[in-house]
Amino acid sequence: MKEKLLKITTTVIVLLAALAFLIKFGGPSLLRQYIAMGIGNCQKIPILCTTPGNEVMKPEVDKALSKDFIPYIFPKMSVSAPRGFSVVQEMIKRYYYKKNIKQSAGSIIYVLHEEKGYFPELFSEAHKMGIVTNQEFIRHVMYAKPQEVKTLGDAFFVIMKSIFIPDVGNQKNAIMAQFEAGDRRGYITYNLTKDENFFSCDIVTDSGVYFKVYVKDKGAKLGLNDVFAIISTLAGT
Repeated sequence: MKEKLLKITTTVIVLLAALAFLIKFGGPSLLRQYIAMGIGNCQKIPILCTTPGNEVMKPEVDKALSKDFIPYIFPKMSVSAPRGFSVVQEMIKRYYYKKNIKQSAGSIIYVLHEEKGYFPELFSEAHKMGIVTNQEFIRHVMYAKPQEVKTLGDAFFVIMKSIFIPDVGNQKNAIMAQFEAGDRRGYITYNLTKDENFFSCDIVTDSGVYFKVYVKDKGAKLGLNDVFAIISTLAGT
């Protein structure tokens, strides 16, 4: 656990220390410039400036879609997925979704699971802002925008957004939306193309448990209904 915490917190701590200095001596304008140079801006990384719309998707999960799924049981969780996909459980680290996907020529699904209150406990900055649940943490991440950074807390969540959103193809065409499906709710970022589809799903259950599902779908075989069917099979072990 100590090694895991060290991997994800070291870079963030260094960045936040530099940002705190900029806030004290340079103000919000210089802080936004620092974010743009260190992470990127809307032109370089369009997804950083994409946020969910006001409408909440409430899909009715088609159980028939998952009847032929293959079950996968990992140390921390289980999930069922369509045939033809490699399924991998991942831990949180900066580029987990990019490095491994580049090594895979086929369709792949990455899944992640963290317990109730994990992110607020991991990051003291969130606790300082009164954020104590995974759901609130993820909401702040998804609505963060570089151009709206005024405080250290704002900058923190822009940094987190750059970590949480994986490769979704051409980011200019990506759509981010809220959803509620049964006892789970969250955000789905997706990009549907002729040759391949991308889905990045950040999910929190009613009990506060967090799941991440990332799908790179070569051949564009899956649609939103299929992905929500996958989400419906998520469970902790």
